[in-house]
Amino acid sequence: MKKRKNIEVITLGCSKNVVDSERLIKQLKANKFRVTNTSENAETIIINTCGFIEAAKEESINTILEAVELKKQGKIKNVIVAGCLSERYKNELRKEIPEVDNYFGVEAFEGVVESVGGRLKRELLGERELTTPKHYAYLKISEGCDNPCSFCAIPLMRGGHRSKPIERLTEEAKSLADKGVKELILIGQDTTDYGIDIYGKRQLAVLLAKLSEIEKLRWIRLMYAYPSHFPEDAIEEIANNPKILKYIDLPLQHISDNVLKSMRRGISRRRTVELIEHLRGSIPQLTLRTTFIVGYPNETEEDFNLLYDFVKETKFDRMGVFTYSQEEQTPAFDLGDPVPAEIKEERQAALMELQKEISAQKNASLKGKRLEIIVDGEEDEFYAARSVKDAPEVDGEVFVPKKNNNAKIGNIYTVEIYDFNEYDLFGNII
Repeated sequence: MKKRKNIEVITLGCSKNVVDSERLIKQLKANKFRVTNTSENAETIIINTCGFIEAAKEESINTILEAVELKKQGKIKNVIVAGCLSERYKNELRKEIPEVDNYFGVEAFEGVVESVGGRLKRELLGERELTTPKHYAYLKISEGCDNPCSFCAIPLMRGGHRSKPIERLTEEAKSLADKGVKELILIGQDTTDYGIDIYGKRQLAVLLAKLSEIEKLRWIRLMYAYPSHFPEDAIEEIANNPKILKYIDLPLQHISDNVLKSMRRGISRRRTVELIEHLRGSIPQLTLRTTFIVGYPNETEEDFNLLYDFVKETKFDRMGVFTYSQEEQTPAFDLGDPVPAEIKEERQAALMELQKEISAQKNASLKGKRLEIIVDGEEDEFYAARSVKDAPEVDGEVFVPKKNNNAKIGNIYTVEIYDFNEYDLFGNII
């Protein structure tokens, strides 16, 4: 018998890339390849890259160079690069790192599979081999983006917004639920635009309702919601549907009208404040997550102070902060990169220190309260879990002591919170 080829798949970047890699792994395994999570004994390394911001590009390039070094040492035979960085800089990468055997763009499953000696199984298109814990999975409801944000290179790499039909998504979600998935996390470059290209109007509410009919699914979580066109019927669905978690990821990027206008976000400070008040007023016990960019080219000290005061007043439940990354071929590129790196980092640190205080206050208010959690794994003497208020990777955790608590990974429990720190909680199962 012919020996099966060992392939390592390395996934960099966001959860959208995770889904792409899971589809690729399904194809590789259908072709009888062994997929490993280590380069040891691997003949080929496939790197699914990220090209979103400078830090992500650096990580991708460093990972490629590390794989190339293994090839030079004779430890592996082939290096294949795919994904966003390769989509955007394929020609430059071929010139600078010619040791890579093949470069492919995003979702280039056929080319990647054929490059390792396999054949694309078209009957399996859309199917995935989960790389997340089996009790939760990401559901990519759309690809690409139509929003004109001046700083963002995603449309250059992923193209325009393309929704997946409700029927296909429902079928995929049922398949995931049958495999043991209890928490479904909806992702896309802009989830609030879902359906507009297929159905002529935004259909996020309809999709949420359909997915919630899948009996085995317990939690449905919404990420990457764009603030300038949040559908009203989706707000109602989140508020009234018990399976839809009262959790929204709403990347705002800034609050100064001066910066928002230059960013081409399609929303003002006043409308942003109104939206947040409406969301919080309509959805009881809402957990609101957001992200901001500091150091945008026209961000003045006054603009940053407005943002700082806004965060202090609004008290987001969860928050991330990025420093501005100047990206070629984006509308903001011509503005240059005038804010010094040290100023960007100071502003980022100031906002995150403020958020740490806000998070600690919110966690303190939960002491003695009860929360639903899902157990993701184990860490030393604790079970590591997440509450309904926490998405994987980006939010905090709930730690449950193994002593006096008997939990099973993947199960949902109710805990009573007995302690906390700035970002994490500690609870006992009721």
